[in-house]
Amino acid sequence: MNMNNSVMIEAEPYSFEFFPKQCALLIIDMQRDFLEGGGFGAMLGNDVAQLRRTIEPNRTLLSIWRAAGLLVIHTREGHRSDLRDLPLSKKIRGQSRPCIGDVGPMGRILVRGEPGHDIIPELYPLPNESIIDKPGKGAFYATDLHVILQNLNITQLIITGVTTEVCVNTTVREANDRGYDCLVLEDCVGSYFPEFQTAGLNMIKAQKGIFGWVSRSAKVLAILGKLT
Repeated sequence: MNMNNSVMIEAEPYSFEFFPKQCALLIIDMQRDFLEGGGFGAMLGNDVAQLRRTIEPNRTLLSIWRAAGLLVIHTREGHRSDLRDLPLSKKIRGQSRPCIGDVGPMGRILVRGEPGHDIIPELYPLPNESIIDKPGKGAFYATDLHVILQNLNITQLIITGVTTEVCVNTTVREANDRGYDCLVLEDCVGSYFPEFQTAGLNMIKAQKGIFGWVSRSAKVLAILGKLT
């Protein structure tokens, strides 16, 4: 397969026209605090197994995507060590103790540079892969992601990561408003709440793809196998 040509990927609500050289794999917030048993997510009472099921399909996809020589971008949600980019409303919402910025099981919670803020070892970025440190839910808010994508002539995003209804959905909506085509892989995104997983994916593909497309990693791997 020629990298300059497009190929159709089976998806919902209809096939996604994939342009390899214009597409980036965007892996959202696969961070230790969200996915590991001793992290912030587990401390709040969430079942991290619901998110950990996404690790293996993401690892397989990432390996083949890298082998094809395509662009990979990772995101991490977190804040400056002085918390000057943390709105008070976000810090106190949910009335949790401890909260963002406090010391948790893996260092200060959602603070850049702390162990829990970092990406899990199974999906750790290579030196040449960009990491977008974002203070909010969306990957475009208060970051340079849009500039990076424009400079590299990227028009499409294949999106994976967590959580489906929060940071994944927010990023897809931000990307849609900026003109990017987004394909979300349902086995590579996860939520602590199964009902939110279903609803979050349905919102993306509703009304003939109001925000984007939904597929599975096997459909993408079948195409990437022809590129490597």
